[in-house]
Amino acid sequence: MMNQTLIYILIVFGVLIVVMTIATGLIWLERRLLALWQDRYGPNRVGPFGLLQVIADMIKIFFKEDWIPPFADKAVFVIAPAIVIITVLMSFAVVPFAPGIFVSDLNIGLLFFLAMSSLGAYSVVLGGWSSNNKYALIGSFRAAAQMLSYEVFMGLSLMGVVMLAGSFNMNDIVIAQKNIWFVVPQFVGFIIFMIAGLAETHRLPFDIPEAENELIAGFHSEYSGMKFGMFFLGEYLGITLISAIMVTLFFGGWLGPSFLPPVIWFFIKTFVFISLFILLRASLPRPRYDQLMSYGWKLLLPLSLLNLLVTGAIVLSR
Repeated sequence: MMNQTLIYILIVFGVLIVVMTIATGLIWLERRLLALWQDRYGPNRVGPFGLLQVIADMIKIFFKEDWIPPFADKAVFVIAPAIVIITVLMSFAVVPFAPGIFVSDLNIGLLFFLAMSSLGAYSVVLGGWSSNNKYALIGSFRAAAQMLSYEVFMGLSLMGVVMLAGSFNMNDIVIAQKNIWFVVPQFVGFIIFMIAGLAETHRLPFDIPEAENELIAGFHSEYSGMKFGMFFLGEYLGITLISAIMVTLFFGGWLGPSFLPPVIWFFIKTFVFISLFILLRASLPRPRYDQLMSYGWKLLLPLSLLNLLVTGAIVLSR
């Protein structure tokens, strides 16, 4: 019993350390890949290949003045950045990295992930509202509408996977893809989920809640120091989470040829999607806010419902 408890503790701390390290490393990786794709220099001065640039940035954030505006709601202002970190890290609890390597094997793992992503909306909404700044407030309104809208399509896009696997359990969904990855029968669902994931993480082209040329920095305009760092880290944790979930639900999770360990296959697939997120930032323009909302409700909603209808008909006909 004691050995089993120790194993669980080691897995929890291992997942935390690996996820936080990946999210921190993505700051460097994004700069390097953007530089490569846009034919310019990335970080290359501080340490080999500019690897120590991230540490320099972290030191700067730690020692920067952590200022709270006198007109802000101080308690909510302080709590808001922590919410996004907590909800994303909680979501990683149900991600199976390999057979036996997971924090919690919940029967409702997929529902737990959707619940945590919904709670993450409180972070940006409360951050913008508590700042008592009109630009931050507009950014939080945009974030609330965007995240709540695209959560609808995200949930509907995953119901086809649930019907094919016959379970909400993440491990069961991975094992159900032994013969064929779900991206093949659920390609429409995968595309909808990826677009919704971009909107949930506020990544370009869907970074409208923090559009610098319109709203200064949107919902975190008044944040500085470590509080801003938590919002910044939360974005990269979100990229890693959405990439890991896409791999788990549509690309066979840890499944792969036996010449590499399952956990290595999982991280290789996740890295590919992280790189795709960065490539989209380098290549796509930002749409107008009304275009974003129309695109969701007029295109993604009918497509997700049609995908659900067709999948249900195929499953019932077997």
